[in-house]
Amino acid sequence: MAHPKRRQSSTRRDKRRTHYKAVVPQLAKDATTGELHLYHRAHWHEGKLYYRGKVVLEKEVTTTEEN
Repeated sequence: MAHPKRRQSSTRRDKRRTHYKAVVPQLAKDATTGELHLYHRAHWHEGKLYYRGKVVLEKEVTTTEEN
């Protein structure tokens, strides 16, 4: 198996690790509802599914009747 001949310095190690970072997701404000949502994603608002400012789907309300 291959082993390093010399110990890698902490500076070299940290340079390699600089690319691993958390990013804040970009949010968009819907012009119709004013809701914040992720870009290119549909979002629910008051029982309706919106995408690009238009209603795509409405949530069905099921009623249960007891005898």
